[in-house]
Amino acid sequence: MGTLLEVRDLRTCFFTGAGVVRAVDGVSYDVAEGETVALVGESGCGKTVSALSILRLVAAPAGRIVGGQILFKSRDLLTLDEEAMRRVRGREIAMVFQEPMTSLNPVLSIGRQLTETLEIHMGLTPADARARGKELLGLVGIPDPARRLTQYPHQFSGGMRQRIMIAMALSCNPSLILADEPTTALDVTIQAQILELLKDLSRRLGVAMLIITHNLGVVARYADRVNVMYAGKIIERGTAREIYANPRHPYTLGLLRSVPRLDEPRKSKLNPIDGQPPDLTRLPPGCSFAPRCQYAIDRCASDVPPLRPVGDGHDSACWVADQLGNEVRA
Repeated sequence: MGTLLEVRDLRTCFFTGAGVVRAVDGVSYDVAEGETVALVGESGCGKTVSALSILRLVAAPAGRIVGGQILFKSRDLLTLDEEAMRRVRGREIAMVFQEPMTSLNPVLSIGRQLTETLEIHMGLTPADARARGKELLGLVGIPDPARRLTQYPHQFSGGMRQRIMIAMALSCNPSLILADEPTTALDVTIQAQILELLKDLSRRLGVAMLIITHNLGVVARYADRVNVMYAGKIIERGTAREIYANPRHPYTLGLLRSVPRLDEPRKSKLNPIDGQPPDLTRLPPGCSFAPRCQYAIDRCASDVPPLRPVGDGHDSACWVADQLGNEVRA
């Protein structure tokens, strides 16, 4: 499989009255054709801003991409003019946003919101676009698609609205889908249905996916590779199997220990990560996670650890990664 998307040293900042927020601070990752890659971390770590930067949808004038490259099919998206970028959005790279009710226009029918994209990007006639819209609603499991095309967002449940967002994302046969917390507002059973749908469509249609989530259960079942983010940086990356079996960063280990487990006694307590995420306008001089880390050493307070190999295809930005690996294996 060839590399479809390559993000190199991406830096996105928000210039506010309180200071410069380094939301994405030197992030690099890639997505291969047909692959599912996860971007994992707490709220506020920069996951969504990283995805919005790919589509150049960061809110100006406060938000600006200040450095790096975003190579999609060997083209640097940051060098494209606005007209060329509009042709990429939706047509080649699609996005499933976090909250479907605020992403859908409440005064336009579902049919109009689906067909508009098809008419603009694919050049279809209104009749052909409507036929394609019915096909898409059927593809994502919405019954009676002809009637549903005439309805409005408020006439659908949360799970159905998310299915519509997926149908819109798939409408122009994109090569890459960015799924930003695609199941956050849904109950557990609907979450499973949506994730299975995404994975099945990805497998059948050969679409690559970047899933942005804080849910490690999603990562374990659906992702091929994982990038763990903290304070605007990627602090660990590897295959999903390797990250779960052999975490080599204290933050990743903390995330895993925070997840409820069915094999633990019912009265056992969760083990949350102490402290709060740092203020991105005033990051500490060394490792950003050091104030919350039980494994921190003196060097962590002064030197920023680089992302370095700790195994086959496994990288960690931690000065005590080797010690942590020995402890986990023990």
